[in-house]
This record gives sequence, C-alpha cells and structure tokens, in this order.
Amino acid sequence: MRLTTQTDYALRMLIFLEVMSDVGSHRIDDVAKHYGISKNHLMKVAQKLSAAGFIESKRGRGGGLSLSKPAAQINIGDVVRQMEEVDQFVECHTASNNCLITPVCGLKGIFEGATAAFLAHLDHFTLADTISNPKKFLTLFEREAA
Repeated sequence: MRLTTQTDYALRMLIFLEVMSDVGSHRIDDVAKHYGISKNHLMKVAQKLSAAGFIESKRGRGGGLSLSKPAAQINIGDVVRQMEEVDQFVECHTASNNCLITPVCGLKGIFEGATAAFLAHLDHFTLADTISNPKKFLTLFEREAA
C-alpha cells in the first residue's frame, strides 16, 4: 500500500506546524521552503487540512497556518481518512463498478479487512507520537532554511 503524495505532504505539514509552533504561525511558503516541495501542492493540502479542522488559516498581517488543536489530539488515522480514498482500492468499491466477477469475488472483503486493520493501527497514534525529539527537527529545519 502506498499513500498519495497529498497525504505525505499533509503529515509533513502537520509535523512542521507542531515543531515550529513556538515561533507562531507559518506561511505555505515556509513549509515548502523547508521541505523543498511544491507550494502549489501544499496549497491544496492546506485547504483540505483546514476544511477537516486540523489546521487554522488566518489571512493578512500576522496570519498564516497553525494547528487547530494540540498535537496529542490529532489522530494519524483521522488525517489519512481525510486525505485518502481508503474505501476504493479495487473497482468493486467504487460507484462505477463494472467488474463482471463482483457477485462471486472475495477481493472486496479482503481489501475491506486490510483497510480496517491498517486504519485501526494508525488510530493508535497522534501527531505528538511522530515528534519524539522536537529539537532534532528544529535543527534539520534550520539547516535546510540556511
């Protein structure tokens, strides 16, 4: 299984915002610069994270992005559910299913079980669990910005 780039960027953005929270809010440009990734992609990611309630976005002077709640309250499984289409691994999971063998095939149940186990595992972790040593993150971010 592979997560989409959008989910990868979403998790990285959340980590950045938590690690850098003492400095205040940050612009998408800041996140893009530190990670060396596309600002355009991050804009879409930020919109989804904001709509899902994980981050706040403020406009104007002193504005920017920040976490909407403490890192210990941001569940990794919830982030993945918001960013991914976790229920559409095979065609029989989609509304446009035209697969001939769907009535007799067991793939749908197999993938449903695998997805449930995957998400259940992610549900055991929060954003805070991803940041065991914030100082090391800061060192890396500072080095990249230089």
